[in-house]
Amino acid sequence: MSNSPVIHFISDLHLSEDQPHLLNLLTHYMTNLAPQSNQLFVLGDLFELWIGDDHQTEFNQQVIQLFADYQGDLFVGHGNRDFLLGQTFANSVAGQLLPEPYHFNWQGKKICLMHGDSLCTDDIAYQQLRTMVRNPEWQRQFLSQSVEQRLAFAANVQAQSKSEQQDKTAEIMDVNQDAVTDTFKTSQCDWLIHGHTHRPDSHSIKLAENNTGWRVVLSDWNDKGQYLELKEGQFQSHYFTC
Repeated sequence: MSNSPVIHFISDLHLSEDQPHLLNLLTHYMTNLAPQSNQLFVLGDLFELWIGDDHQTEFNQQVIQLFADYQGDLFVGHGNRDFLLGQTFANSVAGQLLPEPYHFNWQGKKICLMHGDSLCTDDIAYQQLRTMVRNPEWQRQFLSQSVEQRLAFAANVQAQSKSEQQDKTAEIMDVNQDAVTDTFKTSQCDWLIHGHTHRPDSHSIKLAENNTGWRVVLSDWNDKGQYLELKEGQFQSHYFTC
């Protein structure tokens, strides 16, 4: 690997068996685009639903194989849909699970990575749910249930979430600016990269001493896929189709 690695970031693929075009996009990306990078970070919601590493399906195995074939360094973060991705999954893709937030230095910049849901502090009901399901004891008890029980629970939560979202404004489901500012201060980072909100953009953030930071939001995948590339000291967003 060179002293200046090319780094890719993706998030919010929301892969599921009933959305085969998303798997086609991922296959194209992992085959033709990801090999151009030295490191690949998946910043959450790779899957629409993940109820545990023991839930083995043919579809999940297809996805796992695509990542296992990647020749660079792979890092996987948790999203609000796949927070139960565990060490067994990480081993199967020869990747590393990321703590959140995750920090690293690149080309003189300190970069902070996260999924982004923790920044949406105005959505109080969601934050309460997030606190519950991220609790290790809750996860231990949940994973002790049968696959059928876990699938039923997940279906109920998703249905309730969709119902509640109809009554929530777009602002409530977006990041809270104070939470963003606090993250920059706490992390002392230059760039914050996240997904979750499905609002791809680059936002300048005024930092101390007349410095400008950047909050870069990744896109979800629909009819197109998207990845953010760090290369030669710059970041650039790329969209693609099969």
